[in-house]
Amino acid sequence: MPGHEIIVIGASAGGIEAMTKIAPDLPATIPAAIFVVQHIPATGPSMLPEILRRAGALPARHPADGDAIEHGWIYVAPPDHHMLIEPGHIHVVRGPKENGFRPAIDATFRTAARAYGPRVAGVVLTGMLDDGTAGLLAIKRRRGMAIVQAPADAPFPSMPASAMRYVEVDAALALVDIPPLLVRLAHQQPDPESEVPMSEQLDLEAGISEMDREAIERADTLAKPAPFSCPDCGGVLAEFYDGDLLRFRCQVGHAFSQESLLACQTETLDRDLWAAFRSLDERATLARRLARDAQRFNDSVGERRFAQLIEQAEWQKQRLRQALLKEQAGA
Repeated sequence: MPGHEIIVIGASAGGIEAMTKIAPDLPATIPAAIFVVQHIPATGPSMLPEILRRAGALPARHPADGDAIEHGWIYVAPPDHHMLIEPGHIHVVRGPKENGFRPAIDATFRTAARAYGPRVAGVVLTGMLDDGTAGLLAIKRRRGMAIVQAPADAPFPSMPASAMRYVEVDAALALVDIPPLLVRLAHQQPDPESEVPMSEQLDLEAGISEMDREAIERADTLAKPAPFSCPDCGGVLAEFYDGDLLRFRCQVGHAFSQESLLACQTETLDRDLWAAFRSLDERATLARRLARDAQRFNDSVGERRFAQLIEQAEWQKQRLRQALLKEQAGA
């Protein structure tokens, strides 16, 4: 029986530097495939595969949809695509964002857990917020190994700290100690009695990430409606507890854990406030033009009316300006 032959690693802020420290200690003979999900911008190329090739002995690349899984390779999630793991091959898809990201760590971890159960080792490295927590929880439930970078060792400790809060992790290690453990696990066979049946929820959520039509149509059956709208599409969110972790999904599949939803709501609010400020500025500009026209035609009633609109818009702009400055100061 193979060992832990599927190693999935998720990182965000500080992750590229962390991976360049892990890669040199992964030997070319490792009997495992390594999958790396690093939060990256949706536009522009990712140089991470080239960086990892130069850093260590393993070849690295962005996989194409349908690529066979080979031991001794590092597969890096491409920009603006989820990297999903199926038995024997990789699925690359522009599925719904999770926690505001595509690629999302949870999507890769969850599909790895579904396809390979106890033969998966999941690693959450440095990063902000909590992407990776739900995925690591799925790996642990399928009796895979759950590993995190020790928060004290991480430049951005939020992601590993979140994972430790909600997942009974097997190891929390300094970065330097993670590669030797992964090598040992790759050679270590999991307990053949340890595999547990796949839950309906895990199968459904993995299907949503894959853009499976039936799974997406059933997305709203996961939980009860929440009093929030989806920051990504404006649809109704459903809320449910995944163990102790509060999570949300909308009817088209966008997914959020609690901290990520709060962060996305903050971004949406900021965007809406600036849009409101722009609209008020345009309203004041138009009212000034109309006031000048009214003055030119000796329309005193119209001039007073437009003057009141200008005063009102400027007052509202000042209130919005104060709110935006206060938000920036608290960021």
